[in-house]
Amino acid sequence: MIDGDTIDVGDTRIRLHGIDAPEREQTCTTKTGQAWGCGDWATRQVRDHFEGLPARCEALDTDRYGRTVARCTVAGHDMGRVLVQAGFALAYRKYSLDYDLDEKAALVSQRGVHGFDMQAPARYREVRRAEMVSRDRQSGLKKKIRRRPFKVRPAGSRATSAGMASASTTCRVNSIIRAPGSIA
Repeated sequence: MIDGDTIDVGDTRIRLHGIDAPEREQTCTTKTGQAWGCGDWATRQVRDHFEGLPARCEALDTDRYGRTVARCTVAGHDMGRVLVQAGFALAYRKYSLDYDLDEKAALVSQRGVHGFDMQAPARYREVRRAEMVSRDRQSGLKKKIRRRPFKVRPAGSRATSAGMASASTTCRVNSIIRAPGSIA
């Protein structure tokens, strides 16, 4: 069990068709404002329900990560439907409406993650990716700043009329010192 919507069947990594479960590290918030690891909880629930049981999977597609997208059944029960009905996963309407009514029933009954405040897993991944890109850009900017050579006027040289030193030396900035309150 990888997470609530991705499983290994034999040597094949399967992304369950039409559902989206909280990411393993995703948190939800209780009605009183307390954060808890709903992604880890959902993964454990899926593991408790299905791990070690024989699954029959019908491959439908391959996702951008190379995983087989499939509809799987265990003991004649559609895994996606079971997970959405129990509130361990959401219907992934971007790809399928197969579990739409199952999710609505779970929501009305406040089953599983529906009893808590939770960002949709797709939105959670989108925000996380944007944060990582932002960090990478900031990190890249720092690296560029550290590696960008610049000209300094050596002690005792005179500036020319163009404002450049008459003698120049190339230096590398080895570290960046920030003033208190400055933004990284």
